[in-house]
Amino acid sequence: MFPPSTIAISRSAFAANLAFIRSQLGGARLCSVVKGNAYGHGVKPFVRMAMDAGVDYFGVYSADEAYKLMKAVDDKPDVFIMGMVEDEGLEWAVEHGVECCIHDQARLEATLGIAERLKKKVLVHIEVETGMHRSGFRLDQLPKAIARLQQASDLVEIIGLFTHFAGAESHANDGRVVDQMMHFELARNLMAHAGMEVRYAHQACSAGVMNYPRTIGDMARVGIMQYGFWSNTETWYRFSAKLGVHDDPLRRVISWSSRVMALTDVHAGGFIGYGSSCEAQGDMRIAVVPVGYAHGFDRGLSNFGRVLIRGQQARITGIVNMNAMCVDVTGIPGVQRGDPVVLIGAQDDQRITVSSFSEMSEQLNYEMLTRLPASIPRNIID
Repeated sequence: MFPPSTIAISRSAFAANLAFIRSQLGGARLCSVVKGNAYGHGVKPFVRMAMDAGVDYFGVYSADEAYKLMKAVDDKPDVFIMGMVEDEGLEWAVEHGVECCIHDQARLEATLGIAERLKKKVLVHIEVETGMHRSGFRLDQLPKAIARLQQASDLVEIIGLFTHFAGAESHANDGRVVDQMMHFELARNLMAHAGMEVRYAHQACSAGVMNYPRTIGDMARVGIMQYGFWSNTETWYRFSAKLGVHDDPLRRVISWSSRVMALTDVHAGGFIGYGSSCEAQGDMRIAVVPVGYAHGFDRGLSNFGRVLIRGQQARITGIVNMNAMCVDVTGIPGVQRGDPVVLIGAQDDQRITVSSFSEMSEQLNYEMLTRLPASIPRNIID
């Protein structure tokens, strides 16, 4: 393989994040959320690294993500499919002991049917609709599901009862989140009064852990925070103000780099790249970097974004192409073909953060990270 760029995943940064997360959970079990190719970090290397650090429970969105995770490791962890699992994927999950989300009566019946045919207990999490209005049993639908679960108790083990918060990262949503918490407690009471025991009643995501710690309970589903990012800036400010801390305890796990492919000189008046969006106002030296929007580098960063070369910021000059972009190295002495180029990460005392990268392109951290193609090699570093 001769990739135009590579992604590095820091083991020490993850270890620091994991220690911080565990300090917040207070003994509750961690479900490491690795949907979206581990938020762009690469599910195969990330899960292996996490398991080496003692993580044994992972959340994915769909059956295909669960399949890829299970193929990536030798020792099988507990895996929870939080979203899409249908037809052949559902049968595969039941057969391999993968935990499934049950969000409506149709999926419940389909799951029990497969369990009966395979003569194998299915491991389920019952999703409750508490106010996000996306998926899950409403409170008025839950009694019917409970009755069916009681009827088929020999076919099913209820691992969890859960819900998703609709905006726990923002204080503006406080009323809505508190209302969700109340609805979830009513659902727990319905299950308890019916004598239905669940191993985990889980609500908290990364934002829930930090902003609504009373929702942690006996298990939390933590995603973005384990990769070194706060759910949003407000969550960091709230934590910082509450404890009076100023140093961010989270460390970014990911870095992304390439190399200078070519150098060219442009005289004043020359146009750089496609179209006429960038005209050289004076003589310029341009470095070509073999990364473009096909590699997840947003075209919206044309004539605006930055990379690091020789410890200095170099501005993207002209339009970001499918597979390449030009950067201005006029004021950076000694740049040569093959010089390292940092797209995300640090070089000397300069840093390009995911936040700055995504803010410049108007993408969320989550969006930018998960758009990094799986074809970019991910390597674990210390």
